[in-house]
Amino acid sequence: MITMEFFTVGLNTLFKAASLKGLSYYVFVAYTSIIAALLFLPFHLVFHRTIPLPQQKRPLFVRILLLGLIGFVGLVIGYKGIGFSSPTLAAAIGTLNPAFTFILAVMFRMERLSLRRSSSQAKIIGTVSSISGAIVVVLFKGPTILSTFSSPEELVAADGTSHSNYWLLGGLLIATAHLLFSLGYIVQVPIHSFRDKAVSNFLW
Repeated sequence: MITMEFFTVGLNTLFKAASLKGLSYYVFVAYTSIIAALLFLPFHLVFHRTIPLPQQKRPLFVRILLLGLIGFVGLVIGYKGIGFSSPTLAAAIGTLNPAFTFILAVMFRMERLSLRRSSSQAKIIGTVSSISGAIVVVLFKGPTILSTFSSPEELVAADGTSHSNYWLLGGLLIATAHLLFSLGYIVQVPIHSFRDKAVSNFLW
């Protein structure tokens, strides 16, 4: 997981540099998807799963299509947000992923929430902390909400640093992307069992 975080940060930085050169968001997503497919497809032959597929193939096929759609839309929105902000903001907002996943799991009754259990208390505290931290990062580095400047398009901070109003929009887009990614984790839940097995066989 730590290695994947390194790859994610590196990919976001690479995208930012490529977008500054004029590369389209859709082209970058297409390139990364093709490269990922070529790299991970051989792993299926090595780490194949022994869990049989469900007899009803249609629901599974629909889930695969839905996962692809969610992943594509999430990547496009996320890279658009990075284009408005920076890879650093994307890395900071990335902490929302487990928080969103926990909230969605509770909403879909895949996670039992008991305020008396220490595990539930830790998850709640972590969720609140990650959401609060993401909000602080966006607003701290973003534009001034209340200001006496006549031009709202670009404000100048006390240290002389220019902050664009697109920073806040970028943060919202990145947060939306991570919400979609968390939704993708929920969609990966097996068709016939919600708690016993996992069928995230490189579907994401």
